[in-house]
Amino acid sequence: MARVRFIGPEPVTVPELGGRTVHPDEVVEVPDERYDGYVCQQANWEPVEEPAQYAAPAARPQQLDTVQEAPAEVPATKSAARASRKEG
Repeated sequence: MARVRFIGPEPVTVPELGGRTVHPDEVVEVPDERYDGYVCQQANWEPVEEPAQYAAPAARPQQLDTVQEAPAEVPATKSAARASRKEG
């Protein structure tokens, strides 16, 4: 199993670790297949020991921000009020 250190500011409960409470600066073992899920959260976890035969995931290409045009505004339809009829 891989090991990571919790560097968050206060204790957290980690359901994936059986509901265990992890305290700041504590090193815990995590499943090898979930190692990336922890170390990608750099504000909370730091790597201590990588899984055996670990290959870091390939870097993803940076996505460009696309400019989306605002949807065309649909003009409000105006309808004439129906004149009330008096029967008589």
